[in-house]
Amino acid sequence: MARKDKAENSANPGRLKQIALTYKMTRRVDPKVGLVVAGVGIVTFGVFLAIGFLIGHPVYLGILGFLLAFLAMAIVFGRRAERAAFGQMEGQPGAAAAVLQNVGRGWTTTPAIAMNRNQDVVHRAVGRAGIVLVAEGNPNRVKTLLAAEKKRMARVAVDAPVHDIIVGNDEGQVPLKKLRTTMTKLPRVLTGSQVTQANDRLRAMGDLMSNMPLPKGPMPKGMRMPRGGKMR
Repeated sequence: MARKDKAENSANPGRLKQIALTYKMTRRVDPKVGLVVAGVGIVTFGVFLAIGFLIGHPVYLGILGFLLAFLAMAIVFGRRAERAAFGQMEGQPGAAAAVLQNVGRGWTTTPAIAMNRNQDVVHRAVGRAGIVLVAEGNPNRVKTLLAAEKKRMARVAVDAPVHDIIVGNDEGQVPLKKLRTTMTKLPRVLTGSQVTQANDRLRAMGDLMSNMPLPKGPMPKGMRMPRGGKMR
């Protein structure tokens, strides 16, 4: 019991430190985040407290207002922090891969299955919706990479539908901040065993980029392909 309490107490400072770091990161991009979050909390608490006085139950409504104010502050802060994080990642090579790694359970992500010398890159995610190819880079150049990868996928995983997404803010593209939502909204057409089978076939096929040491998350802009690596 004592060990459990000690573990919980040691975990709390870690959570608080993480929240503090998130707040500092968000504030660099969104300087008004503190005022907005505090304003949401004060207004929410004030509204419930006022209703409490009107109906003759200020204590009960005050407690409820405090809890709901805390919840509202957490929701607003989370959304603004997420928006700030996407704002910092957007435009960096490999940003889409970082988002794909956190799409959720049931997806197997393989970053950078195809890349050219200009750092236009295609990532792959496999799930109940089938195979999703996500490209980031110059729209005209990545279309060539996507077409080649779709042919490869069709030859190997014949039973799995192949979707393609180009990350960007132009017409016909998916903004980075909406990539996760777009992925989760795709219709689920495969069973669990079909997903496993598709992953096994793709794994056996291998990827041209499988031997390339890639960093997790966005890739440095000055990164180049290693000598001897295959380009497209």
